[in-house]
Amino acid sequence: MTKTLQELVDEQVAAHPVPGVAVGMVLDGEVTYATHGVTNIENPLDVDDKTLFQFGSTGKTYTATAIMMLADQGRVDLEAPVRDYLPEFKVADEQAAATVRVKNLLNHTAGWSGDFLGTPERGDRALEDFVEHMAKLKQDFPVGAGMSYNNSALSVAGRIIEVVTGKPFDQAMTEMVLQPLGMESTFFFAEDVITRRFAVGHLQDEETKEFSVARPWALPRGGGPAGGMSAPITDQVTWMKFHLGDGTAQDGTRILPQETLDLMKVPAIRTPGSTLGDAIGISWLIQDVDGTQVVGHGGTTIGQQSALELVPSRGFGIAVLTNSSGGGDLHRAIVHAATAEYLGLQWPKLKATDRPTEALTEYEGVYRNISLVSTVTTTKEGLQIDSVPTQDFLDMVGAPAEAFESPPTPIKMVDEEGDLFVVIEDGSPGYRGSFQRGEDGQVTGMHFGGRLTLRDPA
Repeated sequence: MTKTLQELVDEQVAAHPVPGVAVGMVLDGEVTYATHGVTNIENPLDVDDKTLFQFGSTGKTYTATAIMMLADQGRVDLEAPVRDYLPEFKVADEQAAATVRVKNLLNHTAGWSGDFLGTPERGDRALEDFVEHMAKLKQDFPVGAGMSYNNSALSVAGRIIEVVTGKPFDQAMTEMVLQPLGMESTFFFAEDVITRRFAVGHLQDEETKEFSVARPWALPRGGGPAGGMSAPITDQVTWMKFHLGDGTAQDGTRILPQETLDLMKVPAIRTPGSTLGDAIGISWLIQDVDGTQVVGHGGTTIGQQSALELVPSRGFGIAVLTNSSGGGDLHRAIVHAATAEYLGLQWPKLKATDRPTEALTEYEGVYRNISLVSTVTTTKEGLQIDSVPTQDFLDMVGAPAEAFESPPTPIKMVDEEGDLFVVIEDGSPGYRGSFQRGEDGQVTGMHFGGRLTLRDPA
């Protein structure tokens, strides 16, 4: 007998506790909701389908959709250099600044250090100020030569939207996207959220498993186009239905041509070995699940994690909003359980291989990017990644280290010779990643969490 969505959610929350969660599902046009828990352990209210959560980087698909709308109107050219719209644009590498194209902002191929999240500026100059402060961001690889998840690139796209429309990003997005789709409960600012029922983020102690409220509540405004919005699960369902549809709003208003909506889901770059999936389209992360294309995007903010996955060929979508730093475990479990229960699809599981310790030592070292310092060491079971946030990153977001710290991550290689690895979760293979080699065959970096981290010289 098929489980209800509520039964499925209750079952997964028991295995992966969080203070609160809201889930929405679309299957052949029928919408189902399930909720569990409370908004805030200090001031608890029951989570319902109108509770607002921060949904983080799923907002990148909103920014990309707005860019595609402007492209459809002939106001933005995806192949044009960014400097056609932002003449003063700079990063540390002048060639990269001069050659990066709009399309590179939307598929994570810009190549500079991507986890710059903004400055303290909170006024309407926030994005302009953000882009000005990118001038010192170093280049990890040439534009278009690889992929590394890039939050700051989406803020550049957001600034292009401002310049082209002549309006602040939040106003342009509201008028272009949210209002036409009837998403009247999706907001950018805390002052709009706090007059409604809303979730706050929580951190979970790794030893005691107890939750505490995460502070501050939100990331800087300059990072808004990369993931600075809040919404109830009902609006997330509206977003799913739009991207599963023909490009029209519920009232029949055309937002995008069908072919443009479909183009966003076409792989632009293949990403074998990436945590993000098998490929990236125009903002959508793409994965093959049992021979079926799944497109989606997750999000992480301070103590809140979300997921949104679509199976276009089956008319299926599921969105999960959680208010816990450990919510990723829950939203993955719910998504995987729901796609199995209602579609019969099983998510791929890579096998792990035991290698002798001496064969693993070449991967040991310290790997760095703008947000994390990761140390890879060998253990009796395989390899282990210990990551800590950089002080510069913590200063940017104004959050304590505990908001982004994670326990050691055990990993094992997938085969006896390659550089692909999997995270070992509860004794079983889970997330994947890979090590990167230079032309001389030496290990030079690690691709994990969708991000490239470069290895310190020996």
